[in-house]
Formats: sequence, structure tokens, C-alpha cells
Amino acid sequence: MASARGFLGRRKRVLVKLAAWSAAESAQTFLGGYCVARSLDDGFLRGATATGLLWLAGAAAVIVLGAPIVRGVFAQLPHLTEPLRDHLVRRSVVRALRAATAGGGSVDTTAVSRLTSQTEIARDSFAGLVLAARSFVFVAAGALVGLLSLAPQFLLVVLPPLALGLTLFVASLRPMARAQHRYLDADEAVGRRAEITRAALRDIVACGAQEPTAALNRRAVEEAAAAQRAMARWAAVRTLSVATAGQLPVFLLLAATPWLLRQGVTAGALVGALTYVLQALLPALHTLMTVLGAAGARLFVILDRLTGPLPGPPPSPAAALASPSAAPRAGGHSPAVRVTAALELRRVRAAYGPGARAVLDALDLTVEDGEHIAVVGPSGIGKSTLLQVAAGLLPPDQGDVCLSGRPVDRFRPSELAALRTLIPQEAYVFTGTLRDNLRYLRPDADRSDVDDVVRALAMEPLVERVGGLDRPLRPEALSLGERQLIALGRAHLSPAPLVLLDEATCHVDPVAEAVAERALRARPGTLVVVAHRLSSALRADRILVLDGTRAQYGTHEDLLVRSALYRDLVGHWNDVQR
Repeated sequence: MASARGFLGRRKRVLVKLAAWSAAESAQTFLGGYCVARSLDDGFLRGATATGLLWLAGAAAVIVLGAPIVRGVFAQLPHLTEPLRDHLVRRSVVRALRAATAGGGSVDTTAVSRLTSQTEIARDSFAGLVLAARSFVFVAAGALVGLLSLAPQFLLVVLPPLALGLTLFVASLRPMARAQHRYLDADEAVGRRAEITRAALRDIVACGAQEPTAALNRRAVEEAAAAQRAMARWAAVRTLSVATAGQLPVFLLLAATPWLLRQGVTAGALVGALTYVLQALLPALHTLMTVLGAAGARLFVILDRLTGPLPGPPPSPAAALASPSAAPRAGGHSPAVRVTAALELRRVRAAYGPGARAVLDALDLTVEDGEHIAVVGPSGIGKSTLLQVAAGLLPPDQGDVCLSGRPVDRFRPSELAALRTLIPQEAYVFTGTLRDNLRYLRPDADRSDVDDVVRALAMEPLVERVGGLDRPLRPEALSLGERQLIALGRAHLSPAPLVLLDEATCHVDPVAEAVAERALRARPGTLVVVAHRLSSALRADRILVLDGTRAQYGTHEDLLVRSALYRDLVGHWNDVQR
């Protein structure tokens, strides 16, 4: 309201001109009903046809003179609406630039909407609101003065339902604005979910995250639908208000006609009163409630969003370096900064659905930076769920998940992608060159980096078989093992310090598996592997055994003593190898 008062206070001259034209509209309203009443009482009902026609000619002249009034009103309107739009556009641009240069360079995904549709909605809604409010105030004033001049009894019939309808409508404005606010939030959330899904479609398919992604999208759409239903309910209240304030007076005037005639009200005055109500009050009231209930609610919500506090200015380089949350550069740590664990799970609980048995229950796990661990357990025990929770793809039902000492749900998607890489069992290879597939998680990798990965994972036979790194691949022509080898090379080349392998070597032979795991272990960072073979578990620094009730964590030798399940798994692996 303070901003509105300041905005309007700087345009007093425009408001005075607008009020002058509106006062002329009020006089036009008064003369319209009054001329009709006089044409009957002083003319036609007395047999003076010429007098009646003269009064009707006056009413027609008043209608014709309404055109200059409308033109004068619309001539002043742009002096209010265009400065508002310019102010909102400038503020939207400043907000987007501040958001892009402050707080780590986050991108405001709603900036385009604010700059285009929301500012246009604000301008159009403001114009409609000015026109409707101005028209109702001055038309109602002219009509009420006209009713009073014809017969004071008309006010006893018209004013109570008019006041009741207006009170009901005003009482619904705040919840109507809240419903509009909820709808705008939900609409933007649907847009964000669509953009995230479109941008991450390959990753979603590759990581098997279709169901969680679909659930998130479904919740966003359901919230938008619920918000629209709430708006529809308040629209029904608005319709009831219009009927009470605008149509009930007509019914009461007709019902009270015998009483009014006994009070000395003339037939011409009665027709004039109906003219005021039907042709002045009812249209102006209907327009006001429609505009204020729909466009007005949108305007208040959008102005609240567009004129909210701006993000802070971008931090100076010195402040960024001095920040305690500043991350150390790769390849070393500041002596004054405590080295945090690469992955930490605290009392994590996860289930496949509401009421389902938890596959992870009160799990605590700490993986230090640079460590190599293996995860083992029977099929369906929760190994893949553990990696999805660790990667931030599946929010746990309870507990905390931290990457590099920071809760995983506080990372932006781009930050999370740069921090961890998850390679699922079903490796995803897209149509394109082998080089493009290897650089998928690091598009800026140069030729020497790709050559290093090929040598580290012994991929020369695959490169030769497909015709070179720059020959387009046909994914259907690759074996499952070759697809997994490409995905492993992609993980090796990625900048992420944490690599999660979910049985990502189950289709390659043991020799290729050993080469790949040693290569991934040699790169800077941390490696977590869901082991498919005993040899894979033996290469790890420590082993996590999931048994469905509690997890055990230790070295191969420790677990042979402490874990009966691990001894059974080792025996099973040995039987398979024999």
C-alpha cells in the first residue's frame, strides 16, 4: 500500500483529470434515468407526446455524449498503466541479474515469466481495475442521487441488498487472493518440474529414476489442479455476491411496487428506478466484481511477487574467499579447514512406499574422502536404494544425507551433478560418437583427457571395433558389457569426486571389472561400489553388509568373523567361481 500511495501520489494531475471525466459519467448516469422518468410522468402518461419525446431525446443525447467521456477516460489511462509496467520490468530485470550474480550464481527460472506474462498481466489487470472501480463509484453515485431525486423510498428497497452483496464480496477478497497466490505458485512449480524433467531426461532414464520423477511431477500437477478448484469455489461466491447486490434489488423493486404506489411513487419514477438499477448499477457492479475478483486478485498477488525484497548485491571476491563455506580447491585442503567426510548417512530410513517395510532402517554410514568401499547383500535388500539415497535422487523417509559435510537437499541440481556420479546397472548409451558419450558428464574435456580414459580402462579394443572415437555409435549394436564399459569411462572422466557404481560391472568380465575399478580408485575422489563379485569386494578398503535388519561395516577379515551373512555370501561367490 505504501508503494501504491507513492506511485499514485506522483500522478495527482492524471488522477484529477480522470476524476473530472468520471464526474461527467456520473452526470450522464443521473440524466439517463431521470429523463426516462420525466418522459412518462410529464409526457406520455399525461397525453403530452411531444413532451415525452423531448425528454427521450434528452436521454438519447446523453447516451451519444458518452462517447467523448469514454475517450477522455481512456486518454488518461496510459499515464497510469505504462509507468507501472516500466517500473515492474526494470525491477524484474534487476531481480534476475541480482539472482544470477549473488548466492553462487543461481538462475532465476521464473525471470522470463516475470518479464513477459506477469508484467503484462499486472498492466492489464491494473487498467481493468482502474476502469471498473472508477466507473462503479461514479455510476453508483449518479444512480443513487437519481433514485433519491425520484423518491427516497427507492433507497429503502435498493440499498440493503446492495450493501449485503458488497459486504459478502469484500469479505471474499482476501481468501480469493490467497487462492490466486497458491495457483501462481503451483503454476510456476509445474513449469519448473517440466524444465527439470526435460533437461535431465537422459539422466533420469539412465539412473532408473522415472518413478520418483513421475511422482514429483504428479504432485506438482495435482497441486495446480487443487489451486484451480479453490479459485473456482471463490468464483461461485463472487457470482452469489453479484446476484445479491445487482439482481436482488430488481426483484425487490418489482415486489414492492404496490407499496411504493401507495406511498405516492409515480409509474414514471418506478420505471426510472428500474432504469438506474438495470442499466447503470447492475452492469457497473457486475464489471467491478468480475474485475476485482479475478484481475484484481491477480494484480495484488503479482505485485506482491514483483515488488518483494530484491536479492542482495553480489559478494565481492574478497568476501567470497573469506566465507567459511568456501570450498577448497580440488587437489588439496587448507590447513585451517577441517576435512569433511565425502558421504555421510545419519539414521537414514527408506521404504519403497507408505506402509512398506523399510529396506534401510536407522542406517549410519560415513565414507571418508578418498575411500573405496563395497556394498554387499542379498538381492532386494536395499543396495540400489542406498545408492539412490546417497546420490540425492531418492529423499529418505527419515534421517540426513550429507555430501562433503552439507545436506544433499540443499544443493542445486547443477551443484549436485558436479559432486557425485551414479552409474546404474543398465548403462545408457545415446546415439552419437563414442567421444560424445564419454564426455557426456564433462562436455569440456579435451582430446587428451578422453585418450587418458581410454588407456586407463583398456578401451582400445572397443574403440577399434566401433571404428574410432569419432564414429557415430549404434547403441543397439553394442553388447551390455560394452555399454557398461562406456558408462564407466564416462564416470572416470566426470569431474565429480564421488562415484557410485550400482552393479555397473555385472556384464563385463572379471578382468575388465578389475581394470575399471582400479582406474576409478586411482582417480582423485571416493568410490562406492555395489559389488557383484567377491573380487570386487576384496579390492575395497571397507565393506558394508546389508542384511535387512542391521548393517555391518568393516574389512573383509573383520566381517568373516562378525557377519554370518557375509560368510554365506563369500561361500556363494566361491561356489560360483568353482
